[in-house]
Amino acid sequence: MKVFYKLISKVLPTYIAYAHCDIPCGIYDPHNAQMAAHTVLRMTSMLNELKPSKEEPDFDERKRIISQISRLTRVKEKHAELVEEELGTLENDYFKEEHFKKFPNLKSLIEEAVKFSIKARQNIDIDAAKKLLDTTMQVAEIFYKTKNLEPVRVASGYPTESEIVSHK
Repeated sequence: MKVFYKLISKVLPTYIAYAHCDIPCGIYDPHNAQMAAHTVLRMTSMLNELKPSKEEPDFDERKRIISQISRLTRVKEKHAELVEEELGTLENDYFKEEHFKKFPNLKSLIEEAVKFSIKARQNIDIDAAKKLLDTTMQVAEIFYKTKNLEPVRVASGYPTESEIVSHK
């Protein structure tokens, strides 16, 4: 049987298909990118707020702070990468040439989001994190418009005290 499969694989051509899940299902959504951007903003805020609980931190307190910084930074970086991955999927698999023509700022918005994501990973930069979220939400608004849905910004209910883009 193995010989048969080897023979068939040499005779028949093979093609590689690319999609966000390797099966072009037609299901795309900016939701994950927005959640990841909110997480980047929240982790950045928490890093900025991190302080020792004592005036003169002892060794255990310093270890706790270092551990917390490591954990918050890891999550911040992971979610910043997720924003890039999710927007890349939309850019490469969902958005078509007609979308880029109809919304000429779309490509630059995605590029800006990637730049803010990189900046948010490299630093503890609350402005970059806020701009990452805002830019991601602008891409989400365009996404819903391409589906002939009316985008709306609603309160997220998250500790970021910001909004999330959905649709009517």
